[in-house]
Amino acid sequence: MLYRRIAIVASLAGAAALAPGLAPRFATAQAPPSPAPAPAAGSPPVVVFLGDSLTAGYGLAADEAFPALVAAALAERGTPIRAVNAGVSGDTTAGGLRRLDWALKNRPQVVVVALGANDGLRGQPLEAIESNLAAIVAKARGAGARVLLAGMLMPPNYGGEYASGFAAIYPRLARKLDLPLVPFLLEGVAGHPELNQADGIHPTAEGQRIVAQHVVPYLAPLVTLEPSARGGAAKGR
Repeated sequence: MLYRRIAIVASLAGAAALAPGLAPRFATAQAPPSPAPAPAAGSPPVVVFLGDSLTAGYGLAADEAFPALVAAALAERGTPIRAVNAGVSGDTTAGGLRRLDWALKNRPQVVVVALGANDGLRGQPLEAIESNLAAIVAKARGAGARVLLAGMLMPPNYGGEYASGFAAIYPRLARKLDLPLVPFLLEGVAGHPELNQADGIHPTAEGQRIVAQHVVPYLAPLVTLEPSARGGAAKGR
């Protein structure tokens, strides 16, 4: 199953090689928006989506990115949230860790961590990627937030050993830190040209809808807890 999933993202590397300027566009960081005001008592729980261009909704309107779509889907279920899209194009796990203090100023009940794709595309050391993700989890929990981790895969032509080692980071962290895990954020989207923009990497609006559908079942249980239970469970999950 692991190698089947790795195979469906093989087209990402091909797209990067064929599209001039693709890698620089993917790696160019953008300034994050100003943090939103702290939530008022009785307001919907705040969910921060800490990610890169996949989270930011590169090339799309803000309401077409999966964090906004997840919020809309949860509202339809009767579980409204205030989604804070903290996706920054080109960001890495190190960058996410550096700006986490900014994100936590929103006082989130949940932090969705969707980082690592840019680290992998740049061939960053696997140990550093895992360490950064673990530090993000620890800091978010220290602020009283629950954490949902989103997995990512690398194309096999980055090296079979590197690709498999990269893929293993996310389930290993989930087991070690007792984290809920979205196994592969781009499941059903990566490798499908009709669901990706011309660069072959970033999902179209329809692709983002599929990503949102994957995330909702994992996020919903984390925002439906009573406030007292949520606070008490933050250290464990």
